[in-house]
Amino acid sequence: MASEHYHFTAGFNLAPDDHDLSVLFSGEGKPVPGHKMGPSVHDYYLIHTVIDGEGVFQSGSNSQGCSKGDTFVIFPGALFSYQADMDRPWTYVWVALQGEAVEQLLHEVGITRDKPIIHLDNLIEIHKVYEHIRLSFQQSAYPRLESLEASGWLRLLVHKFGVANISSLPSQSIELPDVIDRQIDQAIRWISLQFHQQISIDHMASSLGYHRAHLSKVFKQKIGMSPKQYLLKVRMDKAKKLLGGTLTIDQISSSVGFNDALYFSKQSVSGAACLPVNFEIIFERASD
Repeated sequence: MASEHYHFTAGFNLAPDDHDLSVLFSGEGKPVPGHKMGPSVHDYYLIHTVIDGEGVFQSGSNSQGCSKGDTFVIFPGALFSYQADMDRPWTYVWVALQGEAVEQLLHEVGITRDKPIIHLDNLIEIHKVYEHIRLSFQQSAYPRLESLEASGWLRLLVHKFGVANISSLPSQSIELPDVIDRQIDQAIRWISLQFHQQISIDHMASSLGYHRAHLSKVFKQKIGMSPKQYLLKVRMDKAKKLLGGTLTIDQISSSVGFNDALYFSKQSVSGAACLPVNFEIIFERASD
């Protein structure tokens, strides 16, 4: 292979995982004039991006000239060939990948078996990402770490494909929530993620950019309880689940955001899941 190129370099994954998405190998080369691959088929995906020069890519019965900035994708099982131009042979970078998620991932950025070619303008950035993928494979004593790193760079590469191809992507008709629903959704997500912290409603409202009184009013109108009550409900629901395990009351108390384990313990009945409903009183003791 190297004798057919003016320069050729590649890195290989020693521990690929084909379940989801995995890079097999990646490289860069400048083939000699007229250098041809195929016609043949692969059992993996192979992506080429032309850095300079020209060539021709053929997939099935469709043939197209490719030059600087063009990216062509070979799909598993598809008959393909590609050939460097005789006068201006291309320089390209490539990455091979496999996994159950690959075809859907490519489809989401507008690359399909029927449309396997896109054009990229930001070649400097793209070239660097390809280089990062290739250099991930240092043949170290930790091949799984190398594989994980390469997969991360590969996802960034596909993201850049999507940005470059965004004009041809179908728009998704997602109904945006109105202002009030959005405010409540943000508050619910905040509480669901931060319930174990010693947070206050004032801090939450301020962090989300809302006035506490306004947020409390619309929250109660939509949810049927105040943010304080909802926070305590989330904490108690989590505590019920934890009481069925092996954690101590101290550990459960800390896990659900209560500083006072003794007070929390008194609110349950012999460690069972009979928990308090006087939300306002307990909240003041446990959070504010």
